[in-house]
Amino acid sequence: MFSLHEKVVYPGHGIAEVNKVIEKNIGGVITKLLELKFLHKDMTVLVPLCNVNEIGLRKLSTRTDIDIIYKTFAKPTSWGRNEIVSTSWSKKSKKYQTEISSGDIFKISKIYMDLKCISLRKELSFGERSLLHQAESLLAQEISMVQDIIEDKAKNRLRSFFNAAIIATSEKRI
Repeated sequence: MFSLHEKVVYPGHGIAEVNKVIEKNIGGVITKLLELKFLHKDMTVLVPLCNVNEIGLRKLSTRTDIDIIYKTFAKPTSWGRNEIVSTSWSKKSKKYQTEISSGDIFKISKIYMDLKCISLRKELSFGERSLLHQAESLLAQEISMVQDIIEDKAKNRLRSFFNAAIIATSEKRI
């Protein structure tokens, strides 16, 4: 499923590289483990090969996936349609955390868009800013790997879509 030195996405934590495959005796059973070394954190984890699906470990998105996200972000109407239902912050936060933990790049991009839209109407709370930063970092990490660009450039691209949407939205109001 995964090959040595392949870059993979570990949900909620970002990009890791498959460092090696290890066999260990765990409870009397020989278990194959993937050793994952995170690229943006000083962290290494061992993941049982039999649990990769439950964990949500996945291959990097494709260039087509990134293009779909960019096309969605490029539509000014997509930024305006993300009306957040008035629910308590704790419910929204729990939903966002669950979606970030899924590792699904499309769900993470939706969270990014939602929080950026909220920031137009009010100053973000500490929790909202934290989730926005996490979503932006996870998106930028993956985009930078897929498109072979530095992470700062990926973040700037994400922010430029938002800034363009603000300009387009404000021009429609005039």
